[in-house]
Amino acid sequence: MNNRIAVVPGSFDPPTLGHLDVIRRAAGLYDRLHVLVVHNPGKAAMLPIAQRLSLLEQSIAESDIDSDVVVASWSVGLLVDYARDVGAGVLVKGIRSQVDVAYETPMAIVNRHLASVETVFLLPDPAHALVSSSLVRQVASLGGDVSPYVPPAVARFLDTGARDI
Repeated sequence: MNNRIAVVPGSFDPPTLGHLDVIRRAAGLYDRLHVLVVHNPGKAAMLPIAQRLSLLEQSIAESDIDSDVVVASWSVGLLVDYARDVGAGVLVKGIRSQVDVAYETPMAIVNRHLASVETVFLLPDPAHALVSSSLVRQVASLGGDVSPYVPPAVARFLDTGARDI
């Protein structure tokens, strides 16, 4: 496994500016970055995975991220299986609060034990520290303006009435 290849996993439902910030900073730290849309069985999805992939690709293309970034999805097996398949030695997770740390730490320890894959936690830009996909979904479902919290491609998509998916 290569520690110069990293995976940024998430549900990205929808992608937020906080996600894009973590992707941008991780892309600067690693030679190749896999942004991986994963299914979270504990969350009711607003957008199908194919739409999330498309919105991530558009958001990255419209951003200042010019690194080697691959956008993919994974729904079969363990996250570390994907990391192993692409030769990644690192998972990158954005951490907004102590709640995130408590949730992510046991997974990081198990991932290291299962596959010698390390987890790197990135703290958010303070401008995005309180924004979550769940909050964006709630605001969007009630007709609120989510443009301050999401990349332009996501704002355009949600503004077209697609939020009723």
